[in-house]
Amino acid sequence: MSLVDGLPAHVLFVHFVVVLVPLTALALAVGAIWPGVARRMGVVLPLLALVTLVSVPLTAESGEWLERHVAGGELVRRHAGLADGLLPWAGGLFVLAAVVWWTARSAAGAGTARGPRRYAAPVRVALAVLSLVVSVGAVVDVYRIGDSGAKAAWHDGFSRTASGGDGDD
Repeated sequence: MSLVDGLPAHVLFVHFVVVLVPLTALALAVGAIWPGVARRMGVVLPLLALVTLVSVPLTAESGEWLERHVAGGELVRRHAGLADGLLPWAGGLFVLAAVVWWTARSAAGAGTARGPRRYAAPVRVALAVLSLVVSVGAVVDVYRIGDSGAKAAWHDGFSRTASGGDGDD
């Protein structure tokens, strides 16, 4: 996709990624740390992660189109290079969200004479730590990509002094 109502699609799609990645990361981290929250979120957690995962290549594809239609430079190439690394993070968010959802669902649905089956504490701790690492990594990567994109878009694109007589000095 190239243009949406005359605007480069990338300018619009990037907002989905900027919102969805941190939101998914937060939901994953909270669900991994507190399985009760993951049970309450239910299938929303992996569905949110799936939408996030799908939005990343759509945004990247629209960014590649935009890259071919703007005056390239080192800042644009840096942004594009950083953006290439987001898909694995989004994939990790999805896989872990599915695992957290599945383990919470299985723990809630597996009843025995002694009560619901609990996953071993080391497995839960490992899942929580891995979820935190991937969540932080994904959010940091989105920040770095966004920062480089803003620098590429706004480099030499504005004046530090007001150009009109609007009185905002």
